[in-house]
Amino acid sequence: MHIGFTRVVPYLVKYIDNLTNIYVRFNRKRLKGRTGEEDCKISLSTLYHALVTTCVAMAPFTPFFTEVLYQNLRKASSKSEQSIHFCSFPSTTGERDERVERSVTRMMTIIDLARNIRERHSKALKTPLKEMVVVHPDSEFLEDITGKLKEYVMEEMNVKTVTPCNDPMKYASLRAEPNFSVLGKRLGKDMGKVSNEVKKMTQEQILAFEQSGEISFLGHCLTLDDIKVVRQFKRPVDVSEKEIDAAGDGDVLVILDLRADQSLIEAGVAREVVNRIQKLRKTAQLEPTDLIDVYYESVDNSNTLEEILQSQDQYIRDVLGNSLVPKAAATSDMVVICEESHTVHDMSFVIYIARCMPVLAADLLSYASGNSDHVEALRVYLLSRSISRLKNEFQTGNGKITVRCIEGYPPIDLQLGKHVFLSAGDFYQANRS
Repeated sequence: MHIGFTRVVPYLVKYIDNLTNIYVRFNRKRLKGRTGEEDCKISLSTLYHALVTTCVAMAPFTPFFTEVLYQNLRKASSKSEQSIHFCSFPSTTGERDERVERSVTRMMTIIDLARNIRERHSKALKTPLKEMVVVHPDSEFLEDITGKLKEYVMEEMNVKTVTPCNDPMKYASLRAEPNFSVLGKRLGKDMGKVSNEVKKMTQEQILAFEQSGEISFLGHCLTLDDIKVVRQFKRPVDVSEKEIDAAGDGDVLVILDLRADQSLIEAGVAREVVNRIQKLRKTAQLEPTDLIDVYYESVDNSNTLEEILQSQDQYIRDVLGNSLVPKAAATSDMVVICEESHTVHDMSFVIYIARCMPVLAADLLSYASGNSDHVEALRVYLLSRSISRLKNEFQTGNGKITVRCIEGYPPIDLQLGKHVFLSAGDFYQANRS
């Protein structure tokens, strides 16, 4: 049992690390419902299945710990066994999508290489970069990185574009090195001579060798396992290492453009502001699913911050799920949960986290036949409702709901985005455009 335990645990630890730092970390938007309700259900179901399977696999080694975890997990399923020790052990004969596994492995290699470049130049991940170029001769490899996984690479490394390049000679020079551990036993006394010939291989010979998969020296046929092809970065003319740099593992080359421009500076400011908001959410002990409105107020009365946040509105909405609103545009019934002062790039401002509340459109009065009492009754009714439930009702009704429960007034149809908005951020953006 002890031998089995020591063999299995490293694999379980590695699996849990990948589940946490790859699947959960890279799919935060999906898990929080930012990409749609159906996608959220799929991602949560996948995570649930992975967690239950992990618990069952660990049960023989940690029977009590996994039982506690399982009892919490089974609350989400009415068809689960009463105890983890009643569950069938996971089967190892199921189908595996090797292409997906290979693609994710390649993605992590790219991300690790890009991180090395950032660390070498002290470029924090919160600093956006203009472009990442991935150099590899295999088109399938490049399709993996610039296809469905492109969004993950861009977000994780905070780059604006990911550019594939299947021409290894455009950004790199090639060098061939003999695999001494493999060739030493085979070649014997010829090892030194063959080694010299391998090291003398020209760029054209190396490219031809990669295509054919073999080459002969002094009567010995060498394959891809016998020779390692190393790609070295060939920096463009008149560009310094501080402007463009690269990292590779001998197989793939990753190039980062480290030069900053105004758009990148603005993106960096937006990322800093979002980071402050996320930390303030934690300080307020809010759950990830809690809906809020976020307001800001410039201390120095400068319009620069507002201009930057407006230009980066799409990024802010993608991360927070809502636009930021100037404090001056807040309604009188705003309910502040917490506030905090910050300074980013010499710009001082205050962040206000407030309760998310529905906002009525200005033209609702004319829609309600000019009856201000009816409009006030609608406002009170909507404020009394849960935002999440209102959101579901609008989704079910294709963007419309009918309010019939206000005594003394006829039923009225309300259209989302026209008569009512479910957050101050949505209302502010609609009125700006």
